[in-house]
Amino acid sequence: MKVADILEVDGCRLVEPSFAELTADACTALLFRAAPDEARLLVDEEEEPLALALHDGEGWHAASFLFREPTLAAIECFEAVGGDIYQESRETWLLAVREYYSMEILATVVPALEDLRPDRTEMIRDLLNEVWGNRAGTPCLDCCCGSGVGTAALRAGGVRALAYDNDPSLLALGLSKGRLVPSDTMCIDAREATHYITPVPFGAAFMAGEIYSYNAGLWESILTGLLALTDETLITVGTEAEAARVEGWCTGQGRDAEVFENRRDPLYDRWCCVARRA
Repeated sequence: MKVADILEVDGCRLVEPSFAELTADACTALLFRAAPDEARLLVDEEEEPLALALHDGEGWHAASFLFREPTLAAIECFEAVGGDIYQESRETWLLAVREYYSMEILATVVPALEDLRPDRTEMIRDLLNEVWGNRAGTPCLDCCCGSGVGTAALRAGGVRALAYDNDPSLLALGLSKGRLVPSDTMCIDAREATHYITPVPFGAAFMAGEIYSYNAGLWESILTGLLALTDETLITVGTEAEAARVEGWCTGQGRDAEVFENRRDPLYDRWCCVARRA
């Protein structure tokens, strides 16, 4: 379902400029551009607010409360207008909001140049089968997904992949090629992933890096965030030195870590680290 369909209003726009800004309390104030004459409050299964939509002279616009609380001013505005209450599951609204912003990227961002080698998806699938076997139906995070090469391989094996990256042009490429699914894709800073994602059994980061001493802190933050959200994690890199660094971060988080060389490809995913909760 789409955002406008759930709220049962035509052309409704979310006031948050991007998915990443859904956590920003300041965005709620963007609702109050003019005096509203209609209001709709969306609540979840527990009757917790999910969104507030207001209608004024410019049409319908809404603020989403998936990752932040509504302000007192927003609730008082709804009560003053005497609006209607709608109910939907939190998961349905989340899927609709992710799709909304993914379609915005697809419509407004120039895709990066194609970066997929024809045989790489199958090589990743074979690697996944070796590491995890048949995990069809299991949720899995694809951290720093890029244009969705790993996501496509995960989905080809029946895994439901939730993908995230902070590069809109790569996401636009993946969305345009069908490797990324709009309702399961987010443009966020991977270091902040825990603000947007609840834990799942599996996670992956394909070709993390390149990791050097000057950017190791950045990658440590990204990958430890992924570890915090997953029980079992596959991280691939290009060199043995990078793998050793990643192994240290995993064990530092209390994980059992195994490093091995993957000879399927001379360049991509050459070294792998599998981290499991101890």
